[in-house]
This record gives sequence, structure tokens and C-alpha cells, in this order.
Amino acid sequence: MQFEVWAPQADRVTLHCDGATRALERDPDRPGWWSGEADAADGSRYGFALDDGPALPDPRSRRQPDGPEGPSAVVDQGRYAWRTAWEGRPLPGAVLYELHVGTYTPEGTLDAAAQRLEHLAELGVTHVELMPLTPFPGRHGWGYEGVSPWAVHEPYGGPDALKRFVDRAHELGLGVVLDVVHNHLGPSGNHLPAYGPYFTQTHQTPWGSAVNLDAPGSDEVRAYLVDSALAWLRDYRLDGLRLDAVHALRDTRAYPFLEELSTAVEGLAAELGRPLFLIAESDLNDPRIITPRAEHGLGLHASWNDDFHHALHTALTGESQGYYADFAHAPLAALAKTLTGGYFHDGTYSGFRGRRHGRPLNRARVAGHRLLGYSQTHDQIGNRAQGDRLSASLSPGLLACAAALTLTGPFTPMLFMGEEWAAGTPWQFFTDHTDPELAAAVRQGRRREFAAHGWAEEDVPDPQDPATRDRSCLDWTEPERDPHARVLDWYRRLIALRTEQPDLTDPGLADIKVAYDEEARWLAFRRGDVRVAVNLGKERAAIPLGTRRAEVLAAWEPVEPPGADGLLYVPGESCVVLAQS
Repeated sequence: MQFEVWAPQADRVTLHCDGATRALERDPDRPGWWSGEADAADGSRYGFALDDGPALPDPRSRRQPDGPEGPSAVVDQGRYAWRTAWEGRPLPGAVLYELHVGTYTPEGTLDAAAQRLEHLAELGVTHVELMPLTPFPGRHGWGYEGVSPWAVHEPYGGPDALKRFVDRAHELGLGVVLDVVHNHLGPSGNHLPAYGPYFTQTHQTPWGSAVNLDAPGSDEVRAYLVDSALAWLRDYRLDGLRLDAVHALRDTRAYPFLEELSTAVEGLAAELGRPLFLIAESDLNDPRIITPRAEHGLGLHASWNDDFHHALHTALTGESQGYYADFAHAPLAALAKTLTGGYFHDGTYSGFRGRRHGRPLNRARVAGHRLLGYSQTHDQIGNRAQGDRLSASLSPGLLACAAALTLTGPFTPMLFMGEEWAAGTPWQFFTDHTDPELAAAVRQGRRREFAAHGWAEEDVPDPQDPATRDRSCLDWTEPERDPHARVLDWYRRLIALRTEQPDLTDPGLADIKVAYDEEARWLAFRRGDVRVAVNLGKERAAIPLGTRRAEVLAAWEPVEPPGADGLLYVPGESCVVLAQS
């Protein structure tokens, strides 16, 4: 079997494989690369020793059976017998479902999660978006401190478990998207600096030295990340990738890394004959990220839209701290602006940032599905002191309003696991660091952060306490009883409407019309012949809808269509979807 590794700083590289050693040779055609043959098969353990140092994991390891610090293992990707023929499922018209493997079930494994996929098929979502799967210290964590960006966290089940999960999802007609992290790697088990200039001090990020995308050696670092992305899509038959915090990628080259990545993914899609897509997490509000390359954009297919979330959250909760302050003065006006223009901050002044922020989006050219809309995400729940969901403080009626705005709005909807039944469990920040100093630093840092906002230390869950993770696991008995069952039925009905009503998947933003009353706390919008009205206030609202004949398609509380006066009367904390003809 051929082994190879990029180690431009080494004078000698030795392969350690199944107890045997072999000196690798420099590759004359690829500067910095070393290669050689050795007897190995699926499961063989190996590592590379640089200049007679200890054997280290392979930077391109496909499996870390003993965790980030242990030896790598050979993976024969051809051994798995795929059961399901799959032609792919594109992003336009999709409904995504963000899922954390470690807390979706008490078992916290891919196989256990696969056993719950029928629930998602019955719900009506089209794609599962898995939070990061790369190896990280310990058993449980969010996954954003992973290393080995080609491997699957072993406690989740390893490579074959991911293939079984994807196979089952495709069998049920569900696409699978994976959250990947290119902007940093975890501090524990990260041996990349020993191999080469994977990081650069030219730029600094919240995690320290930036991943090297533009300094000397960056060609190989870019190839490392691009090849990793293609491997996930090809070897595991994934349908798309979510790119974590692309605003933290420091890149000054004329050919941006994101453009290089989107070009490579497009080429792989053509080779495989099925659609593949990239979704950015970005707080830049820069439409160039989601503009096709032919129109001088970076060519990513979609981006998370935090402006929609922030406007919706302030309208629902009245919260005004931190970044919510920009939206809290007139939350329904902010919500109306995002529904029609995509971004709230499109060059406007942001008091939170102390500067202007964003850039206008061309509504005539940018399809609505290129922005993701959501009322809750792992970040927006888990980064709260106690990991409380909207269901901890809002009535079922207001949760129904949030669902209506998300699932009938112009953006690609995304749900966070358990949201569909108003889960009563929190989703808290938890870690399982095996390094005592790192564990203490994370614990103290978390408590300091929230102490500055008035939280008592004892009220902030200890990330290292196993009970913090356990509290965050979904309770699968909840969907069987009210009020959870009623909320679940509401989500199913709204998702079904997206299939029944073509206007709800129309990509056009320019034709959306919105009306609202900030004081009375109602908002209504029109998409083609579909009308959506939400009343966030406690009193019944009279909403002028016009005298055209209307049919109620879905209502949280019983509602009659408008009469001769054209007024729609919506009970407090309720919502309705109608079709006019």
C-alpha cells in the first residue's frame, strides 16, 4: 500500500505501521512530499515520525480509533456495500434539520440517530445537517474543536457508521449535509504545526494563528482542505457541506479559497452526476459569497442569515442585549426588511459593531433560497448561559408564529433538532476535555463570560460535568403528549404546505409584500396567492387583507377568512396561512 505525507520541514520521515518501520523517500515531483510502500490493510494502525521523533497521526487520517492523540488507521472506502442508489437532492425547495449526533439520542451515536430518521421523513424535512463529526477529545462535545478533518469521531461509530447513517437517510429520501470547520482546529491532538506551515502568524483569529490560506506553503494547505471537502462528498455520498464561520478565514490572495473550493465541488458534482452544494456561515452580509462565479461572486450556494433570526427573536422575546440591540427598536420593521430584502444590515449603521455593516443584496438576481432562515440554531441556543430554547419562555402560540414565519418565508428553512415539538430539554454548552488544564480554562472562561452579564457562577452549567450533556439530550417521549404533539402537527402541516403551494418555494424576493403594525404586534406578508399573518400580541388583531376570496390553509387557532370589510381577525399569539383567489 502506498503511504504519503506532506512534511516540508522534515529532514527524515519514517512510517510506523503495525509494529514495522520504513523510511519514506522524498517525492521528486512534489516538493515537501514523502512517500513509500508498506504492507497494510483496512484497520492497520500507522503514523509518521519526523526526524526520529515520536510517531504522529497522519494529517489526512481517515480514522482515529483511539482518539486524536492515537495512531491513525487505514480505511478501505470500497469495503462498504452501499444499499441505496442516490441521484442527489438539490438545495432549492429544501427544508434543513440541524442535528447533533451526541444529543439527538441518549446513546449519542450515528447508528442510534439513524434509527430516528423515520421521524424526520414523516416531518417532511428534506435534508439532515449534521454538526461536525471530526475527532475531538473525550466522548461528548459540540464538535467544533475537532482535528483530523478527514476522519469521523470514533465514539459516534467511526467511518462505517456514517455510511450506514447516510445510506438509511437516502433510503428515506433525505439528503445529508455535514458541518465542516476550516477556520481553526482544536488545540488538543493538533499535530499539524509539526508537519508544516498549516498555520500562519500573519493573521490572528479568536482561536490564535490563522489557518494558512495566503502565506508561504498555503497552496498545500488549501489543497488539504479542498481535498478533505471532496472526500466527505465522494466517499460518504454526502449532498452538501456547511462551512463554519467563513468570516474567520483570513485570505488575501487574488483567487479566494472559497472560490477555489466552490470550483472543485462543482467539478465533483459533474463527475458524480448529482447535485452538490455549499452553505456558508457568515456574518458579513456580503452577497458576493452567494453570487455565482460567472457573475464575479465566490460561487457558494447559500448562506446562513442571522439577520432574519435576530429580527424574529427580538420580535418574539423583546430581548435587546448584545447584537439584538440593533433590531430591538422596531423589531417588526426589521423583520419586514429581512423578508423583502434578505439582510437587515445592508450598509446600514450597526450600533453593536460601531460602524456600517453589510452590503445590499440584489433582490432581482439573488434567489431567496440562497439564504437560510431559522428561529433557532445550535449557536443561538447553546451560547445562552443556560442553553434555553424558545420553548422555555414562549407560549405554544408564539412558537407556532415563529414556525410560520420560518417555514412559509422566502428563505430555505432550517430547524434545530427538537424544535418541531417544542422540546422541553435545553441544549447547553458541554465538553469532555481530557487535558485538566484545558478543562479548567474552558470552565472558568464560560463562567467569566456570563458573570459579566450578571449571571451567578452556580447558575452557569459546568461544561465538563457529564450531566450538562445528559440534560441536552432530546426526550423522545415528549412528541407523544401535548402541548408537544400539537406543535409537531403544526410543523408537519406547514412543511406540507411548501409542497402543496408552489408560491411558498418561489425563489423571487422582489415580489414579496409585507405589512405590519409595531404597536399592535402583527405582521402579514404575501407570496403570490398565499397570505401569511401572525399576531404576536395577546389581544385579537384586525389585519386588513383585502376582499378577494380567501381559503384558510392552516391556522393555529380557528380563524375565519376575511369578510366584506376585508379584515382578518387573528386571535392573540396565533397565526394563519391563507390562499386568495
